[in-house]
Amino acid sequence: MGSPAPVIASNEGVIDAVKAALVDDLVYAEEAVHEISITVRREALNDVMITLRDTEGLKYQQLMEIAGVDYPERPERFEVCYHLLSLTRNHRIRVKVTTDEDTPVPTVTDIWPVAGWLEREVFDMYGVIFEGNPDLRRILTDYGFRGHPFRKDFPLTGYVEMRYSEEHKRVIYEPVELAQDFRTFDFMSPWEGAEYILPGDEKAEGAPDVDKPKVTESPKDTGAGPRADEKAAETSDEPDKPGGDKDG
Repeated sequence: MGSPAPVIASNEGVIDAVKAALVDDLVYAEEAVHEISITVRREALNDVMITLRDTEGLKYQQLMEIAGVDYPERPERFEVCYHLLSLTRNHRIRVKVTTDEDTPVPTVTDIWPVAGWLEREVFDMYGVIFEGNPDLRRILTDYGFRGHPFRKDFPLTGYVEMRYSEEHKRVIYEPVELAQDFRTFDFMSPWEGAEYILPGDEKAEGAPDVDKPKVTESPKDTGAGPRADEKAAETSDEPDKPGGDKDG
């Protein structure tokens, strides 16, 4: 019995076909972990997508996803990654363009209308501008959200926090206030002992006297009070059970 999973087309010859189809619009192509990724000129993105969709031997008809990546150390810090699927060949390819905070990327909504929402996600999370998108606005964060949370320089706590105000009878935004400072942990073994003094330890004077263990030889030694002393003095009517008085 054959595998129920579909047979994925081989990567053999794909890069050569892409180079022949895109010519000067192709910046870089590589195959890694059985996946093909190509980087193309940002200005030629629409022409590249149409070529990949319509060229015989490629035929990447469907846009599956658009994702963003942030490399703050690069002059063009953002990569916009388009994941395409060839339905006829059952093959996938990743197309990448680079940009910065101010330079827009051409929209591909004229080729694949589904790109409208996908581009909005990248805009919301990274701040990448898509020129020509008919409805480029936030889609995952709230209306008053500041910044773009998937950027590497975005603070973990954000800039503002939201809460319901009983005074104003509505949701309000305030600067973030942490209830306590971030803690640091030394991950020391408890058997090794800490090198610092825990709160309260400074009150102890000297080591405990282990040669004189505390014992309760009589009910009076428990210190639990008269009612407990009276109960402890009673004899058990079940001497054979643990804790019973054998003399009872």
